[in-house]
Amino acid sequence: TYGYNSGGSGVPSSNAINKFPFASDFSGTATNVGDLTVAKYNSAGQSSIGNGFGYTTASEGSPSVTYNVIDKFSFATDGDATDVGDMSIHRWELTGQSSTTDGYASGGVPSTYGNTIDKFSFTTDGDATDVGDLSFGRRPWSGQSSTTHGYSSGGFSPAGRVDIIDKFPFSTDANATDVGDLTVGKNANSGQSSTAHGYSSGGYDTGASNIIEKFPFASDDNATDAGDLSVARYMNAGQSSIENGFGYTSGGGYPVQNVRNTIDKFSFATDA
Repeated sequence: TYGYNSGGSGVPSSNAINKFPFASDFSGTATNVGDLTVAKYNSAGQSSIGNGFGYTTASEGSPSVTYNVIDKFSFATDGDATDVGDMSIHRWELTGQSSTTDGYASGGVPSTYGNTIDKFSFTTDGDATDVGDLSFGRRPWSGQSSTTHGYSSGGFSPAGRVDIIDKFPFSTDANATDVGDLTVGKNANSGQSSTAHGYSSGGYDTGASNIIEKFPFASDDNATDAGDLSVARYMNAGQSSIENGFGYTSGGGYPVQNVRNTIDKFSFATDA
């Protein structure tokens, strides 16, 4: 019923947990409903719909601090997050995926460009375990989830921006495989998921991007351009309303000095 945006960069960095309704568009701002355990940014997000909790995992903080913390907060009751475990390594600029039973965090930047896929339980608080590797070490940023697989799309590597769409199974612990490409190599993009497609919106290629692209879950294939955001930006966050059929992207910046608080909404049913 709600989208959440947790943490974020700025001066100083934010620990705020914001939420906004899916059921109706509104005039005004999202509501600050709690705080993360520490101010941080470039973290990954996961959602346990069945158990009713949101998670914010790993991250970067100021000044030049990295965290491996798994923060957990309730969807049913507004309040602060609690530290319920640790990732397998400290890292940032990673992305998150969610199955019905587990949260995942893939890629990111430890001392090198990482390919780690971490997994942690939604039913029991505890540490994450390393269960596989991405096909290519990078800072992926954009994550998507089908009912059976997690996806990681785009990213930044020592070779530059990449267009790779990686896919890994939820049913078994395994490495990811490269199953398609975005329309262009980009990083700092956000991810959304419908029942049928994964979406990547915004990001940075040769400049800030306004492109919304989508790729199918039913078959391995490349992404196609499906529409535009209201304004080009990167380092934005992504949310998905499966029931109401919309994807959202919130916040971001372009240029860096012009940080945005915009919440955009686009239809899953129609490319627009």
